[in-house]
Amino acid sequence: MRLSLVGAMALLLAGCATTGAGQGATASTGPAPTLPGSLPSAESAHGSTYRPWPGVPTVIRNVVIFDGKGGRIDNGAIRFENGKVAAIGQSVDEAGATVIDGAGRHVTPGIIDIHSHLGDYPSPGVPAHSDGNEVTGPVRPEVWAIHSVWPQDPGFARALAGGVTVLHVLPGSANLFGGRGATLKNVYGRTAQDMLMPGAPWSLKMACGENPKRVYGTRNQMPGTRMGNVAMMRQTWANARDYQQRLKQAKGPMKRDLQMETLAQVLDGDILVQNHCYRADEMANVIAMSKEFGYKVTAFHHAVEAYKIADLLREEGICAALWADWWGFKMESYDGIQENLPFIHAAGGCAITHSDDAHGIQRLNQETAKALANGRRMGIEIADEEAWTWVGINPAKALGIADKVGSLEPGKQADVVLWNGNPLSVYSRPEKVWVDGALLYDTDDPARRPVSDFELGQPGEGDRK
Repeated sequence: MRLSLVGAMALLLAGCATTGAGQGATASTGPAPTLPGSLPSAESAHGSTYRPWPGVPTVIRNVVIFDGKGGRIDNGAIRFENGKVAAIGQSVDEAGATVIDGAGRHVTPGIIDIHSHLGDYPSPGVPAHSDGNEVTGPVRPEVWAIHSVWPQDPGFARALAGGVTVLHVLPGSANLFGGRGATLKNVYGRTAQDMLMPGAPWSLKMACGENPKRVYGTRNQMPGTRMGNVAMMRQTWANARDYQQRLKQAKGPMKRDLQMETLAQVLDGDILVQNHCYRADEMANVIAMSKEFGYKVTAFHHAVEAYKIADLLREEGICAALWADWWGFKMESYDGIQENLPFIHAAGGCAITHSDDAHGIQRLNQETAKALANGRRMGIEIADEEAWTWVGINPAKALGIADKVGSLEPGKQADVVLWNGNPLSVYSRPEKVWVDGALLYDTDDPARRPVSDFELGQPGEGDRK
């Protein structure tokens, strides 16, 4: 029976079979906002209802392990049970476990994509499904990407077949303030909240550069220039500072302002800023603005010119979420280099491979490999296991979930991928994928290839891309 069948999902979501301690249905996705009086918590009202699928104690032995934080174990073994990694090393206790002999294959933590639009721009890619950009004004922090996520998007299964176990779904980049992003476990649910990762902070999507000024400038409204972008962002942050102070000083309930609630939580450090920005000078402007108003940028996304300010990004503790070789498709992306990722890594910074694409998310291992090879051709020698941090611990850090996922360590969630070869080879692909210790994808078992309810009975149902 397919994993996506509604009856099986309903049974599991009802709590009949769960694994993993502390993963209850009412888990919050972040700290509750500081609100006066009896105002309800938006986080609790719209929080996670995720339940892990059931798994069995499992041992994979005789494998090369990339642990996701830069370490490598040759001829190693890993044991996971109850949804967590139990042990990792040259050998582990195999008692009571299903044992898989890897015979020289590779094991990695599940891939984390920090920049995805799956669910908000799902397949089929038709106008009726275009829900990622609220293009009704340049300042829209009150919208949440989770409220547009279509949990039946066939793209989720394709991403799982590519080894992606966690993805961060963001609003688009038409606006200066695009709204909240959400971190999902890559497991089908009946609602988007069934996929929402417990304990993962919300994010705020921001954008600078060409997109906002093009979208609104062509309507003869502000912003129409880069200086207009910055002016509107500064005024919005100034308004948020005022709201934050009034909120703290309020003696009773205030009229709710959903825009300002999100921004006040950013200023309080509870919501992480994920900032679309290409040019080095604009990233520097945003950093200056963040210091003016007292918030922090967690990562610059796309960041085609990050290599020009690699030292500044390192000093500021800001990650760079990058493509391997996308450049030149608009003016602000023109001055890109294919060594961007290795340049950031070599400078001691936080380099991340991201997709921003429903097809690219299926091959983030190959995107990482391309950038790694380009760096080596320039004389930047980075080991395979170090490059895996670009889809492992680094995106986990930038999403505030490094204590839960991103590396294979005892006590962390058992998001595990068994590859049929070196994952940085174009010839390799995932053989098996576990999420929270549950085997959810098996290339050799059609019953272990999730298919969304929408796709059942459709041509190409469950195809691996």
